[in-house]
Amino acid sequence: MSKTNKKTPGRPRSAKSHQAILRATLELLGEVGFDTMSIEAISARAGVGKTTIYRRYSSKEELVADAIESIRQDVVIPDTGNLWSDIDELIENAAQISLSPLGRQTVAMIISSASSNSQFAQIYWTKYLQPRREAFAVVIERAKMRNEMQTDLDSGLIFDSMSGIMLYALIFPPQTESWSEYVRRALHLLFQGALSQSQSE
Repeated sequence: MSKTNKKTPGRPRSAKSHQAILRATLELLGEVGFDTMSIEAISARAGVGKTTIYRRYSSKEELVADAIESIRQDVVIPDTGNLWSDIDELIENAAQISLSPLGRQTVAMIISSASSNSQFAQIYWTKYLQPRREAFAVVIERAKMRNEMQTDLDSGLIFDSMSGIMLYALIFPPQTESWSEYVRRALHLLFQGALSQSQSE
């Protein structure tokens, strides 16, 4: 009589250990930078074995990307029924996320890590930036359907341009107006040639 072999479930991953790994990664990223930081140092600070980290992440780049995103809020995609009202909500949402001390620190970590490591940049782009880009495209498609923007516009390029303006104003804050006011004014200038004829009149 043969016994049926039942597969016992593996040991559940500890949420506490995971949070310790992410916290240690962020601390070391701020202290020594991406290139100097090692998985060994992360595991030692988090109080877990290296195998615990490698069960969750295939590389340091993937771990750093996830750690950074763990302290970032998602950008909410608005649907007000009007392009400029949608843009205003995006600006205010971005201001709340980026202008806090934690937000500035997070942006600095993203720029520093992406500038020094192309693999991190690719992972962060694929896992986090591209999905946000695709979500933003919905705002532009709605505007096209309402005849607020030209139908041949590249929504990805608009997203990239908006991100560039916001990032520039974050690194070099405007002196005569608020961050939100500067970004809004710059986007009005950017969109002048993109509006449909009915919107620009």
